[in-house]
Amino acid sequence: MGDWSYLSNLLHKVQAHSTVVGKIWMSVLFVFRIFVLGAAADNVWGDELSEFYCDSKEPGCKNSCYNWLFPMSYVHYWVLQITFVSTPTLVYLGHAVFIIHKEKKTMRLEQSKMNGNAAKTSKYTDERGKVKIKGILFYTYLTQLVFKIILEAGFTVGQFYVFGPLKVVSDFHCKNSPPCALGSGSRCYVSRPTEKTIFIYFMLAVSGVSALLNVVEIAYLLCNKRADSFILTLKNKSLHCGWSGWMTIHHKENASLHPLVSFLWYILIYGSEPDIRQT
Repeated sequence: MGDWSYLSNLLHKVQAHSTVVGKIWMSVLFVFRIFVLGAAADNVWGDELSEFYCDSKEPGCKNSCYNWLFPMSYVHYWVLQITFVSTPTLVYLGHAVFIIHKEKKTMRLEQSKMNGNAAKTSKYTDERGKVKIKGILFYTYLTQLVFKIILEAGFTVGQFYVFGPLKVVSDFHCKNSPPCALGSGSRCYVSRPTEKTIFIYFMLAVSGVSALLNVVEIAYLLCNKRADSFILTLKNKSLHCGWSGWMTIHHKENASLHPLVSFLWYILIYGSEPDIRQT
């Protein structure tokens, strides 16, 4: 296998720009895809053609039957899949770095105009330098997740289209591929069919887990965004109406809420409201 260090270094930088679910997806990509593919692929698939035999001694029969069974190397297909699936994440990384660099440049200019006084706080990074996925970065992050799901699904369907059945047979009768099609054809034998089949199922399962994590991350982002909007609304209403006034508005606007939810909100608000009777 080739050197994955360059891609690994780039994807490692994405860790600082990702959610918790995104970090899990990154771990799945490194451990169960790149690492396993690099460590085990050569042992399982390294003898693809050298250990492939056919009964016929016709010139070109072996290569012809092998190409008919494996139109493309599985390893090369998975490398292509990993590269394409990682590309949207790298595009997001480039966009995030550009946006943050542009914001920092703008803040430095504003600070210089204010004679060194503190400028406004950063929109996309917190005090620790951690990236906040909001604004344009939120939509870029969401878009790259959608593209990764589409690519995972596309490569999964493409695998069935290119290679056919998932199970690798131990032997088969090759008669549809010239020059082995002459006469009654030839019997051909594949090395390590069970290992190859297990490897195919494993990589397919990892692809499914990867797509599922992307779906979960989309739900996670949308729920967080809705929660942030809800909390902002609560703050605005509490500032304008006071705690008790806000509770009245909240009760009218959310009359359809489950009684248990309303009760918990009641305890939260009235339990934390200052007791003004003793003042």
